[in-house]
Amino acid sequence: MKYLYAALGLCLWSLNVQAGPAINVGDFYDYMNADKNTYLKRVFNGGTSTAFVKVNITEMLYKPDGSYDEVPLKDQANGVVRDGLMASPARLIVPANAMQSTRFLFMGERDRERYFRVRYLPVAPEKDDDFGINDEDRAAYEASLAAGVRVMSGYGTVFFVRPTESRFDTRVENGGRRYTLRNAGNTVVVVDEFQDCAVGDRSDCAPITKNHIFPGRVFSFDKQAGRIYRFFLVEGSSEKVIEING
Repeated sequence: MKYLYAALGLCLWSLNVQAGPAINVGDFYDYMNADKNTYLKRVFNGGTSTAFVKVNITEMLYKPDGSYDEVPLKDQANGVVRDGLMASPARLIVPANAMQSTRFLFMGERDRERYFRVRYLPVAPEKDDDFGINDEDRAAYEASLAAGVRVMSGYGTVFFVRPTESRFDTRVENGGRRYTLRNAGNTVVVVDEFQDCAVGDRSDCAPITKNHIFPGRVFSFDKQAGRIYRFFLVEGSSEKVIEING
């Protein structure tokens, strides 16, 4: 059975507007490897006004059928997460054509892989929202937005936290007309830039996809005569190119 997660992680909110802050968060998938406890993420604002960005995190709990529930992080005290992923700072002020960073820290046990949805939400600053600007600056900012047409869009990404004792064990089954990769390890494996093209004709290709093989699951496809399949198999920091003829 083929699991495609290429669309996972992209969420876009729009206020039907055309100018103002416009953030870019780079990759939609981030991975905290077994030997790391922190991860730096940069947020760029390519818009025409300052972006006030809130970072919101929920945990993704996957079910056996591949669907998932999003749940708020539990075990928090004074805004500090005791078991899960937290962002510091969780409020970013990003000037136009500039960049700011937030650092993600995982707290708690890492005996299994964990998955989180991270949303970067540009907002208009309000009182007591931890952005630390005064009433005069807030009024000036709102006036600058009101003078033009506003763009306020945010993005959702997926954050993978690998277990401390990560184990990669990708098993290949290449019998008959079907090719299968089975993840027998305990952390996600990535099938990146998967290409399905006609032999000798690179213009005859299916759309390129990025696929995540979760522990205990498989990625597979039927081989067709006259086609060639090429992808990067990524296991943590290890990456290799695989090509299969149909």
